[in-house]
Amino acid sequence: MIRTQLFSSGLELANFVVSPVILQQAWTAISELYKETSQKEEPSSSVKFKIYEPLNCTIIAFFTWPANCKDYAQGNGGGDFVSSSTHTFFKFLCTKDNPEFSINKPALELFTSIFYELPKSVMANSKPLIITGNSLGGSVASLFTLSLLENFNFLTAKRPLCITFGSPLIGDEGLQARMHGRGAGAISKYAAWNSCFLHVVSDQDPVPRVLISQSGVYKPFGTFLLCSKLGCSCFEDPPTILEFLMATCSGNPENQDPNLVFESYGTFVEDINRKVICKDTTESFERTTQPLRACIITQLAAIGLVPQQQPHNIDINIITKTEEQEKKLAWSKKQVFDPSTELNRVKVCMANLEWYKKVAKDKKIGYYDSYKNESHTSDLDVKKDMKTLTCYWEELVNEAEKRPQTVGASLRTRWLFGGTNYRRMIEPLDIADYYKEGKKDYINQGRPKHYIKLEQWLNETPKPAGVPNDSMKQNVASILTEDSCFWAHVEEALISCKMLTGTGSSEMEKQSSRDNLFKFENYAYGLMKNYAVSTEIFLQGSSFMQWWREYVKIMGTSYSSELSKLMKDFRNYDKYATGSL
Repeated sequence: MIRTQLFSSGLELANFVVSPVILQQAWTAISELYKETSQKEEPSSSVKFKIYEPLNCTIIAFFTWPANCKDYAQGNGGGDFVSSSTHTFFKFLCTKDNPEFSINKPALELFTSIFYELPKSVMANSKPLIITGNSLGGSVASLFTLSLLENFNFLTAKRPLCITFGSPLIGDEGLQARMHGRGAGAISKYAAWNSCFLHVVSDQDPVPRVLISQSGVYKPFGTFLLCSKLGCSCFEDPPTILEFLMATCSGNPENQDPNLVFESYGTFVEDINRKVICKDTTESFERTTQPLRACIITQLAAIGLVPQQQPHNIDINIITKTEEQEKKLAWSKKQVFDPSTELNRVKVCMANLEWYKKVAKDKKIGYYDSYKNESHTSDLDVKKDMKTLTCYWEELVNEAEKRPQTVGASLRTRWLFGGTNYRRMIEPLDIADYYKEGKKDYINQGRPKHYIKLEQWLNETPKPAGVPNDSMKQNVASILTEDSCFWAHVEEALISCKMLTGTGSSEMEKQSSRDNLFKFENYAYGLMKNYAVSTEIFLQGSSFMQWWREYVKIMGTSYSSELSKLMKDFRNYDKYATGSL
């Protein structure tokens, strides 16, 4: 059986494909489709596809006539591009920072011509899915695989594997960045998209190289298996792939017979099961040769770029350059942000803050005011935990916003609960720091972007049906205030009280302060009515109770409102805490 696994490198992907003869099955499907098509019709520029059902997998094969592919891929001679903004098929790959990318126009036209005939439910199949194609048929196979990723569930589904033979490049740097995670950072699930693609390229085939020399704009993604009569080597670093695609092209492209090139892939596939990828030539190396350099020489020898019989007679520049590229690739993989790796540390920090909150409540002050007044010896530890948590969530929000829409949405859903708890626990402490510095208007002038995004994620999530505050009533004694900016509203209300009672304020400023206080009063009562505010606000040492006492002085004891009725009866505080107000 074919095993479903997460490929982490090009060599692993290639070894996986070769070991259970998946490569042989993919090529056999293309060959059979070629025979069927050639018996029924003359060569044309159209694309054909067929579904095959061997016992261990489902194969969807795409075929285009070899003789027509090179010229057709070039379009009008320049390898025309189409912007992703003009098509709905791949908008899910766009991000807010990078709203569009470009795809080869001829390849997209072929894909579009058969899109509505293609099976859309193949991802629900219990068997692994192999999508394959030759030349421009390989381009269509890649585009079809990309389209399936929109609804792909990385946690539960078997990912599709796309294997192309002699396919031209299909996109620009914008598409490459989305597949490799370059420029915008990468996360494990997003990087896994890149591992769904294996491109087999013969040194005799000009088609995979034609768009490189034409414009210099086309960029590779996925793993490339470069083949020659000497052997095969895998590469996944885009700059290295581009360089070696051109360096390994043998003979004059204009003199190559397309049909013979097509048949050569069958020869490579037959030979590949009898050869080891990256044939071992390290026996000839000196013992002082570094392992990475020895591996690179082995790879280059397999595709004919260094002499196998005389590994010392090599171009040192190409070895050094490849070595540097491999080190950069290894470094970039280490920089991948994986939220799950830091999860335990995040949980510890949140537990510490929960304890801090409990201790402050026991002292009848509440954790917001305890931190604001620096009345607890553990405030320094709180700052350390805050910094750890903020760095974590800032990076996670940044990654989610840069991801293609499908992956970003999946990440937001997965981490929504934790992000909401973090925001409701930590933002009040950031608000305290903000107002301790004498600043004003935190919500409009000082609120960090990641808090805004976390709140936006929550607001975009469908709410469960039922009476909204039933669960809030049951848990009100232990909840965090629903609006993480509540204490910013309290601080602004305290400022408004000072404006009214102090000297030097104009009548216009005083009227504005009155209006703000009425708004805050209605806002606070609305939260209480829905059990959406923590019981800590009723502690005598809280800033909210300080505001209330000042507000009563301003309005007078005879003032009556819904909030004043609630606040004047101390028994209501206990009723609120039990959900029986």
